[in-house]
Amino acid sequence: MTKADIVNEITKKTGADKQAVLNTLEAFMDTVKESLSREENVYLRGFGSFIVKKRAQKTARNISKNTTIIIPEHNIPAFKPAKTFTLSVKK
Repeated sequence: MTKADIVNEITKKTGADKQAVLNTLEAFMDTVKESLSREENVYLRGFGSFIVKKRAQKTARNISKNTTIIIPEHNIPAFKPAKTFTLSVKK
């Protein structure tokens, strides 16, 4: 499902204007991105959590040059679904 499909589904279910739904969806995604960039988790009860995970520093190999490189510690975004969300998908 694409963003356009999501906008169409919400428009059908709510009867709201398509452009308004698109703007709302864009604003939601921007807000989540900004919060995660500030290392603030986003919790949506009944849906899930957008969280920031820390990846530790590690050593990796560049096989083509046969060299070792160090990948520094960094943050990555992740999504953890709520229990009710997980159970509804398992059905």
